[in-house]
Amino acid sequence: MKEDPGNERMQEVSGYIEKGAKTYLKVQYKILGAFVGGLAVALLFLIKPGELSWFTMIAYLIGSIGSMWAGYMGMIVGVKANTRAAQGCTVSTKKGFEISFFGGCVMGLAVVAVALIGVSSLYWIMAALGVEKPAGIVLGFSFGASSIALFMKCGGGIYTKTADVGADLVGKAEYKLPEDDPRNPASIADNVGDNVGDIAGMGSDLFDSYVASIVASMLLATALTQVFTDNAVFIIFPILLSTAGLFASIIGIYIIKIWKSDSPGKLLNGGTYLATILFVILAFLIVLLTLPFVTTQNDVNALWGSWICASMGLFSGVVIGWTSDYFTREDKTPTSNMAHAAQEGDAVVILSGFSYGLLSVVPPAVGIITAMALSYFIGVSLIGSGVYGVGMAAVGMLSIVGTIVSNDAYGPICDNARGIAEQGELGEEVIRIADSLDSAGNTAKAITKGFAIGAANLTVLALLFSFREEAIVVIKDLGLITQYTIEIFNTELPIEILANNFQDLLLINIIKELNPPNTLAQFINSGIMDLLSPSVLIGAFIGVVVPALFSALLILSVQRNAAKMVDEIRRQFEEEPKILTGEVAADFNKCIDIATRGSLRELVLPSIISILIPIAVGVLFGITALGSFLAGAILSGFVFAIMMSNSGGAWDNAKKWIEDGNLGGKGTETHKASITGDTVGDPFKDTAGPSINTLLVVMSLTASIFLIFIAALGGGIGLLGLP
Repeated sequence: MKEDPGNERMQEVSGYIEKGAKTYLKVQYKILGAFVGGLAVALLFLIKPGELSWFTMIAYLIGSIGSMWAGYMGMIVGVKANTRAAQGCTVSTKKGFEISFFGGCVMGLAVVAVALIGVSSLYWIMAALGVEKPAGIVLGFSFGASSIALFMKCGGGIYTKTADVGADLVGKAEYKLPEDDPRNPASIADNVGDNVGDIAGMGSDLFDSYVASIVASMLLATALTQVFTDNAVFIIFPILLSTAGLFASIIGIYIIKIWKSDSPGKLLNGGTYLATILFVILAFLIVLLTLPFVTTQNDVNALWGSWICASMGLFSGVVIGWTSDYFTREDKTPTSNMAHAAQEGDAVVILSGFSYGLLSVVPPAVGIITAMALSYFIGVSLIGSGVYGVGMAAVGMLSIVGTIVSNDAYGPICDNARGIAEQGELGEEVIRIADSLDSAGNTAKAITKGFAIGAANLTVLALLFSFREEAIVVIKDLGLITQYTIEIFNTELPIEILANNFQDLLLINIIKELNPPNTLAQFINSGIMDLLSPSVLIGAFIGVVVPALFSALLILSVQRNAAKMVDEIRRQFEEEPKILTGEVAADFNKCIDIATRGSLRELVLPSIISILIPIAVGVLFGITALGSFLAGAILSGFVFAIMMSNSGGAWDNAKKWIEDGNLGGKGTETHKASITGDTVGDPFKDTAGPSINTLLVVMSLTASIFLIFIAALGGGIGLLGLP
């Protein structure tokens, strides 16, 4: 705030953006208030039928408020930093970068601060009050963070792309107006969208994954009483490692400030790599400081195993970031090829981008598979639990989330700064500097989205493991295992007989602690039972379909709202031709209102299905079907999220590469085709793709938090009684 906000026109434009962003969040938070209140009541009565779950409800409310506060804080700083960053570009590239990056850092550190304070305080208070399994109460905090993140990400994504697509289709394609031209009625709404979508929305998204990864590992440690002698140490160990990540991010942020470089891309990537190395070192020190609190050699080995798994998880996240960087950066082959494909027309550029998006799924998948397999193997070898190893890998991947969110929030601040520089008439050289910052921001956002998708998938895998452990306990407590099933476990029966008793053995795969004989263990591990069970197949099939349905709803929402935006922009130009000459100001408020109302109306259905579908699957088809539903959603969601995020980012940067003067530059047929690609890619990369992360976490948490209700209502095997 001490920095120069620029001339009067710049401050006026920044004021429009700030007012629009505040208006949007004010309306959204009113809707969220009603949603949170209704869900809090449901949690109070439905988590444990016949009991009031006060602590979980309170934790949910705290998580919801924390997520809303972190998003609001980041967005407010973003709309204050944009005009100051534009003015900083009049001094130097480094000055503009510093203002943008440190503005983004407020969001990055706010996310980590709220998460760590919330999780650690709730766990400490619940433990002090003598609550049984306090980590289970913290699950409510994570659910609150996730449900808010879904609203913030979906709503913000619909808003920003409604304005962006509308502005591009009419302003650029039809009237040949430059980017962020003040004559375009949607230009302010476009800049508002950058803040509510990419700062508030993405911040809430990573806040949600960050908390979920910590809570999943805490729940696993709580359930694994037979593995750890000093169980409490391993319950809080994910929090300690996350604290090491916070310090690594802070140190990395300040080293970036003194780094002698004028390349924004090098500074952002260097900060990420530096934070990664610092985390490994600081986490090593955390293990040394924790060793006095464990009493057995097995627990000592488990601490070192957890450190190795967390480190591997983080390196896996960096690999996913590299992949996003390669497939989306302007100077890399895929983006360059897509730009050249634009010479052949709209259809070819769409085919090229879609193909590269699909291709970009492979390296992150290899990274996730490698991280999961190695962390599971190390978990079995050193920790005594493979699933806890996977949970720690998820914690490690998200440990430097402060740096990742800072890089992400930097992007929209630069984007706004570029628009303000143009509307404030700061000259071509300043706009060029702002463009270079914006280009690095686009790549940073693509890397962040890739990182967020990988982290969300590893997190929901850990949540899936914790769901299984919780399901075991719930099924036993509710008496859903028959005596016949227990006898079968203790009998050396051949596989053929077991297969004929499917109805009574539906739950075998989640009650392994009854120590089945080898023949039964082989039968379970062969996967025959799961593949032949109709309920499991149905659950998996529904899970595979949900991310596709969710993506379709969001993209259709953008299409409907963008059509209204296009009509409004055309109306203004036709009814008042002097807007195009600059003699009359465009009506920015009308476009802001269309984006606000449309996005908030359209986000309701996607948000509701993310909570209701998991409950419906569990109640109708049973707990095993619910587990397979989550697995199916994770697998298809990963493909959709990576493909859409990377193809959208590459289309965007291919267009920017052409606008830099390559292949004929602006105004050519090649440029028009690249605009088409960018327009298609906008809802891919900023609405549907990254929103799938939050969808997966919300559905996983819904399954865990309503597990007792689902089991009691459906009898464990579902109301339909399918085998």
